[in-house]
Amino acid sequence: MEMHQVRYFLAICKELNFTRAAKRCGVAQPSLTRAIKRLEDELGGPLFHRDQKSTRLSSLGKLVQPQFAQIDLRARTARRQAKIFLKSGEALAVPQEDYGASY
Repeated sequence: MEMHQVRYFLAICKELNFTRAAKRCGVAQPSLTRAIKRLEDELGGPLFHRDQKSTRLSSLGKLVQPQFAQIDLRARTARRQAKIFLKSGEALAVPQEDYGASY
């Protein structure tokens, strides 16, 4: 599972449309569709029910959506905290660990 697959999944959840979700994510629709297909293959079932008129979450999609939302939130929080940390200059004050002897 890769972070972009999680983001694509969540965008489809919001848009309930693969084309609009791809636009939201800044990718081509076929790329988004392939990423979701690989995610479905990895998880073992469909995340969405698709037909000509609608896209809706499957039972599996409903099950994993809260976890994927948490993954996305935690990744965004980590990126934001790292950016603040690095801008503050504190990164220069962090002592370096000596890993050589214990491995």
